[in-house]
Amino acid sequence: MSTTQHAPSPGATDRTGGGGAAAPTGRGRLRQGRAAWVLALPFCLLFLTFTMWPVIQSLFMSFTDTRARDLRHPFAVDVIGLDNYVKALTDPTFLHAARNTAYFVVVGVPLTLAVALAAAVALDRGISRLRAVFRLGFYMPVITSIVAVAVVWRFLLQGEYGLINTVLGWFGIQGPNWLGDPHWSMPALILMASWRNFGTAMIIFLAGLQAVPWSLHEAAAIDGAGAWQRFRHITLPLLRPTLLFVSVTTAIGYLQFFEEPFVMTSGGPLNSTISLSMYTYKQFGFGNYGYAASMSYLIFVIIAVVTALQFRLLRENT
Repeated sequence: MSTTQHAPSPGATDRTGGGGAAAPTGRGRLRQGRAAWVLALPFCLLFLTFTMWPVIQSLFMSFTDTRARDLRHPFAVDVIGLDNYVKALTDPTFLHAARNTAYFVVVGVPLTLAVALAAAVALDRGISRLRAVFRLGFYMPVITSIVAVAVVWRFLLQGEYGLINTVLGWFGIQGPNWLGDPHWSMPALILMASWRNFGTAMIIFLAGLQAVPWSLHEAAAIDGAGAWQRFRHITLPLLRPTLLFVSVTTAIGYLQFFEEPFVMTSGGPLNSTISLSMYTYKQFGFGNYGYAASMSYLIFVIIAVVTALQFRLLRENT
């Protein structure tokens, strides 16, 4: 058997340690719990002071027939129970927006995570020069205004004179009317959203990759494991907590996607890009406050269910 040692990638942090830190004792866990509460206390105080009461009020509003005209007499509204929720669940536009949102999440989240993980692996192992420049370039869309990004992409995706269709034309391909065709409008928004958001996931994946002990890769390489085998059987299992965090946060953001259709398509064409958040926003604009509040809580329930499913599927096996 060859004893040649595989050197770690340039710029990689020290990952040769095979053992982890000892599990904290009962007293250590108590100290950690106290420290966590001290750090969380400012947020808890701000939440209780400025957010808790509006949340309770909006929940009560969802069980009433509150409209814009009732703001002058808020105690004159009628309590109608679950009527708003039943109305939302039987509203064709709300159901269509739910399907659009599901499409956006089911396609957009895996695409974003795949691109982010590929970029993180390249920065961690493959790219040795100008690594900081690539990190900054990949992360720049995240810190750029979503409105500015959406306006630029709207010009890129124009049907006749857009840059994307112009480039496709150089190869004899006639590009579609990306934002004017109901079949292509949602894929166009998913493409733009994935490009804009993969930078955050990439940074988190990169931190997770640098926590994987390099000694495990060396041992597997000595035993004859290829790069894909090492990635599949070493990197991915150890990256599972990171993957869970990134998947949950990305899905929560995509379930609430609003700016992309609002700026680029206004929910069209033919409501093909209207989302749950956008339809809720429109109902608030129409003055249907009780109805819109019920929709917002339905979105909350959907997010909670999706998050619970992700925890069940991606949590670590004890």
